[in-house]
Amino acid sequence: MTIAVLDYGMGNLRSVARAVAHVGGRAEVTDDAQAVRDADALVVPGVGHFGACMRNLRERGLDVVVKGVAASGRPVFGVCVGMQVLFDGSEEDPTAEGLGLIGGLSRRLPPTVKVPHMGWNTVRWSVAHAYVAGIPSETRFYFVHSYAPDVAGGTTVGVTEHGRPFAAAVAVGNVFATQFHPEKSGDAGLAIYEEFVKEVSSG
Repeated sequence: MTIAVLDYGMGNLRSVARAVAHVGGRAEVTDDAQAVRDADALVVPGVGHFGACMRNLRERGLDVVVKGVAASGRPVFGVCVGMQVLFDGSEEDPTAEGLGLIGGLSRRLPPTVKVPHMGWNTVRWSVAHAYVAGIPSETRFYFVHSYAPDVAGGTTVGVTEHGRPFAAAVAVGNVFATQFHPEKSGDAGLAIYEEFVKEVSSG
C-alpha cells in the first residue's frame, strides 16, 4: 500500500510524508508520473503561488496524472494550495486554469483582516465525512494562506471564518482536501491523515 506525495516543486513534502508515515501509511515522495499512477492513493501538497503551482504541474505533465488518479476512484488528498489547484481556478492568477475536480474559485481573503491568515483557527464541520468523524466541531487547525474557496453546498465539509466564511475542508467523492495543514495541526491533523490511511488500506 503506497501513498504518493506529489513532488512538483511546490510543497511541504517531507512534513506531509512524515505525518502519513507516523499514522501507519507508506508515503513515497515522488515526481515520477508512473510512480503516481501505480500508487494506491495520492496527496497533493502545495505552498506558494497558485499560478506557479499550476504551471509546475502542467510542465511536468502531472496535471493529467492527478486527474487520472481521481478518475480511477483512488483516494486523493489536497493540502493548502494543493487544495486550491483542485478547483476551477483562483483570483491569485486568473490566467491559470485549475484542475477542475471541484467546482468554484479561490478568492482573496478580505482586507478587513490580517492577510495572510496565519496561525490556529477553528473549523466547524458542516457535513459528515469519515476523515473527520472522530474530531469535534470547532477544533483548531493550523492555517497559512491568503486565498480560499467560498463555502458551497455539496462540497464543503468544514467552515472557518477569517474576514468571511470560507471552505476549510472539502470533499467530492474520493477527493478530499483541506485549506489548513493537517501535518502542522497536532493530534487532530494526524487523526485526519490516519482516517485517510485507513481508507487506503481498506481499499
